[in-house]
Amino acid sequence: MTPQARLQAAIELVDEIAAAAREGGAAADTLIARYFKSRRYAGSGDRRAVRELVFRAIRRAGEPPASGRAALIGLAEDAPELAPLFDGSAHGPLPIADEPAAARGIAPAWLLERFDPVIAAEELPTLLERAPLDLRVNRLKAGREQAAALLPEAAPTPISPLGLRLPEGFRIEETDAWRDGLVEIQDEGSQLICLGCEAAPGTLIVDLCAGAGGKTLALAAEMAGEGRIVACDTDRGRLSRMPPRLERAGVANVEARLLNPGHETEALSDLAGRADLVLVDAPCSGTGTWRRNPETRWRVTPDRLERLTALQARLLDLGATLIRPGGILAYAVCSLLAEEGRDQAAALGARSSLVPEPLPIKAGREAGTGLLLSPGRDGTDGFFVARWQRPC
Repeated sequence: MTPQARLQAAIELVDEIAAAAREGGAAADTLIARYFKSRRYAGSGDRRAVRELVFRAIRRAGEPPASGRAALIGLAEDAPELAPLFDGSAHGPLPIADEPAAARGIAPAWLLERFDPVIAAEELPTLLERAPLDLRVNRLKAGREQAAALLPEAAPTPISPLGLRLPEGFRIEETDAWRDGLVEIQDEGSQLICLGCEAAPGTLIVDLCAGAGGKTLALAAEMAGEGRIVACDTDRGRLSRMPPRLERAGVANVEARLLNPGHETEALSDLAGRADLVLVDAPCSGTGTWRRNPETRWRVTPDRLERLTALQARLLDLGATLIRPGGILAYAVCSLLAEEGRDQAAALGARSSLVPEPLPIKAGREAGTGLLLSPGRDGTDGFFVARWQRPC
């Protein structure tokens, strides 16, 4: 592909990605993979170059761009070497005329106004920096030193005692450490949340929004394979990705349970008042993960946020019914918004008898009764996390 053709491909892809964001469609990485699957003539260098252009344009445009062309014209304002490629040549974009460019920004203004007040304005650019590749060492199979010996490119993460950090783009799936289940991809912030749950061997744990099992695997490792985890989700596709991960990690004490949305209470009635720990890693706006998925900031709308906060409150109330006297309820969202974090924690405290508990996490800042981790201060994805105990 010529440089002009690469630029035109990036324009087409940003168009698709912006449309998918508006309509709740596929993620950017999925759309890029589909695009090149039908364009076999594009070599690996072409794919890398186009992907780089796409994500540079996405990171630059805080508001959803009017078009992919507007987004790339905006990028050309910052990267003047791109402007001459708008030359109308074969397979390239037409010359730039008197037309608007997408504005530079962090995110839609209405969304930034809802960030937790502890997040300072100077931190906001870090939300769109590139994220490293963090790994969690699987204590069922190895210690950090043993895993690190197989990954000489890795450095220990600064906070989590289980973490290793690699450069973005490292092909971890091609290593023996990955194939043998010694490591799992997991952001350091997620590792800290799981460690903050203080899962213990021999206990009963419910992972209420388990998805494909990232935190389930981490909790199982802390249990040393002893006890029982019930990993729940309403998404069959996500749960179906868990079994091979469990097998590779050597985890055998997990029961996956598919829930019918709106009927979760009935499906979990056998666990009511019995769990030692319930983790509610709730669906959220994803404002803490923009480093990895920058297009998700185009997906959030006031209506969608209202639906998410209602679901979070319902899941917290459900989780509270499952813990035994003396048991722990932990709540986490990969969000930096006050209404998904500190406000949810305050509301639960007001409508229940649960007692807030300090978190054994040496990171983050106080945000109400919980902690807020952020890329700018902690070097992790953005998370709010809190925990409570049911009185005996």
